[in-house]
Amino acid sequence: MTRRTKIVIATAFVAAVVFTVAAVLYERNSRQQAADQAAAQLDVMVRDHSPVIGPATAAVTIVEFFDPACEACRAFYPYVKQILAAHPREARLVIRYTPFHREASIVGVQVMEAARDQGRFEPVLEALLETQPVWASHEAPATERAWEFAEAAGLDRQRARSYIASGAVDKVLEQDVADLQAVGVRGTPTFFVNGKPLAELNPRSLFELVKSEAELARD
Repeated sequence: MTRRTKIVIATAFVAAVVFTVAAVLYERNSRQQAADQAAAQLDVMVRDHSPVIGPATAAVTIVEFFDPACEACRAFYPYVKQILAAHPREARLVIRYTPFHREASIVGVQVMEAARDQGRFEPVLEALLETQPVWASHEAPATERAWEFAEAAGLDRQRARSYIASGAVDKVLEQDVADLQAVGVRGTPTFFVNGKPLAELNPRSLFELVKSEAELARD
């Protein structure tokens, strides 16, 4: 190996190290900025209109910025259910709508909000998530099928259409979009537990953060 070759290799190695360090610092800085921004926006995390699963008096509030057409939200939901089941009196889930997948997201929110109006929120939510690959396919969404699946889960479709026509869902979506922009949400799902952002998007981290907040509340 010539001296020039050694220099080239050494230079490339140093450049790679510098790039890696810069990437790590950038990611860490981005997370901190998101945390700071979220901390400054605690008052917009939960609205009176937000769907809630769990006791209203729970000491631990999990806020999920959620898109019914999001595959990752679908994958996370069983773990969120497990966490709520592990803390039935201490934790609640607040859902904020994040319609990043446009038509499919909006239709999903419309169906879910109509179901909430009829007291069928959770059954319809679970039906939509179970059948998401059918009605919310990113390549060829078939949003009309969402209504079929929701109806099978107990939704009164005619009453739902009337509720949506009233404009109530539009107001919810308008506020949630404004709030997600204020908080700085850029992807789904995004979780906050008692205002603290979930640093790593994995079920174990969410479980540990909820557990920690529950223990603090007991002390």
